[in-house]
Amino acid sequence: MRRGIRTTLCVALLAFLPGLAGPGCSRTERPPEDVLYLYTWNNYISDETAARFEAQCGCKLKQDYYSDNEEMLAKLEAGAVGYDLLVPTGNAVDTLIRQDALRPLDKALLPHFGNLKPETLDRWFDPGNRYSVPYAFTITLIGYNVERLQELGLPTDTWALIFEPRYLEKIRGKVSVLNSQRELLAAAMIHLGYSVQSAEPAEWEAARDVILRAKPYWATFSNSTYIKDLAVGNLWVAHGYSCDMFRAREDAKDAGRPFHVGFTTPKEGAVLALDSFVLHKGGRRPDLAHKFIDFMLDGANAADVSNLIGAGNPNAVAQAAIRPEIADDPAIFPAPAMMSRMSMLRDFDPHVRRVLSRLWTEIKVR
Repeated sequence: MRRGIRTTLCVALLAFLPGLAGPGCSRTERPPEDVLYLYTWNNYISDETAARFEAQCGCKLKQDYYSDNEEMLAKLEAGAVGYDLLVPTGNAVDTLIRQDALRPLDKALLPHFGNLKPETLDRWFDPGNRYSVPYAFTITLIGYNVERLQELGLPTDTWALIFEPRYLEKIRGKVSVLNSQRELLAAAMIHLGYSVQSAEPAEWEAARDVILRAKPYWATFSNSTYIKDLAVGNLWVAHGYSCDMFRAREDAKDAGRPFHVGFTTPKEGAVLALDSFVLHKGGRRPDLAHKFIDFMLDGANAADVSNLIGAGNPNAVAQAAIRPEIADDPAIFPAPAMMSRMSMLRDFDPHVRRVLSRLWTEIKVR
């Protein structure tokens, strides 16, 4: 599901082709009436759920897709208009609020808002949920070949599995890590017992050193191919997103592989990404946007994203409609004690961003 980067290409294309600035219309054209334009992650809403909404509202739902928050933000900054609803992650919600790009919610139009779990509300990026309605969450964790790791006697519940040579020497060339500065450095920071929001360069340098020590044992940095490689058995361990691990597990099962794919949240903690519905100021149908949000807050509809891609769900009423093998999986729905060890990635000040950029360059070239 997440998160390849095509930001530069997107900005360049939109700068020279203003006719592509919006969802199928130019800056001056008005979209057909009773059409809701949604800009979201791929496979976040099933065709059946979309059809039910269209039948209920007597309107059309048009979806465009992005592969990461940077791509979405770049397209909007390049002048894209007409999107009624977006589904950004917390740090991107924060960015959009600071850019004054969002419409405040009218909660009188959201009678199902009370279905949300209290612990998913009032988060740092939107105190009071003036702009955002939680929709789904994913965890960055470890996926693995169950049988191989059992044979080798390796632990599956610790970041040490991908960072410590005493474990890596048994799985050399069979490990993949995310090709993401923030995610990989964050995993190393958690492994070392540091905060993922640390402003101390020395702590980030220690994380770099841990990564460089482990790098010779890894097969690749990947944001997407690890799904297939884990499912077919080319990889035995992968650092990635819970939704991707769910997909790898299901693919291996459907293909009748002679092994199983498992995934576990490391006991030290992990990164959690919470995606939310927000109304963009460039949208022309905030009325339909509110209708869609409230439709998706209904328990049966909210369960769709969990059953479809194995996403965590912030909707309490949805739980009864989620398939038991998903609802009972602690790597998708962590227990409260584990949830308390989750961290969300935030933006940094320019100084820390420069430090991380330098460290990431060192990691990739050495």
